[in-house]
Amino acid sequence: MRLLVLLAAALFLTVAHAQAQVYAPYDGYDEYDGGYGYDDPYSPYPPPPYYEPESGYREPSQERREPSTRIGRGAIVIATREHTLIYTTASGEQFAYPIAVGREGKQWYGSTRVVSKRMHPEWRPTASMRQKNPRLPAVVKAGPANPLGTRAIYLADGLLRIHGTNDPSSIGTNASSGCFRMYREDVEELYDMVQPGTQVIVQR
Repeated sequence: MRLLVLLAAALFLTVAHAQAQVYAPYDGYDEYDGGYGYDDPYSPYPPPPYYEPESGYREPSQERREPSTRIGRGAIVIATREHTLIYTTASGEQFAYPIAVGREGKQWYGSTRVVSKRMHPEWRPTASMRQKNPRLPAVVKAGPANPLGTRAIYLADGLLRIHGTNDPSSIGTNASSGCFRMYREDVEELYDMVQPGTQVIVQR
């Protein structure tokens, strides 16, 4: 009898695991179809629960380095080749963070600005993403599986974002489809400091 119970439990776990939805950590999740269609930052949403940091995330004070780029106060500079985001406050204090940037052919350079911010963003796959992968849901709610992490800072009228990630191992690489990924603690710290209107300069 005990053997039958164990076999039934093993079968149940196997089926449950097979049906579990797994969202790849980054490939294609930063793509956009124009405008805010994939994730309207102005839509109402309920406050999500707080999520504890996952293992693999580092403390914000680690891996910090002196920025190699001189920039004006109150601005963000993204040094693509160095995989580094540098924010200079209005008082002149500088914060440098390691980031993931776009893959070859998916990188954008120029000057833009922060247009909005969202805590615990939902992720809405575009129509083209769902066509390529019909298993994707219409909405991925806030939580550990969300490819946008716990914070999203929207740039260029929503076409690009600085955001967290559910794949911290991608930080320091060319991994996204154009957006800029940060460690959870880093994006939360940056989120608290920057405001809409902040200039963002993306350099090679």
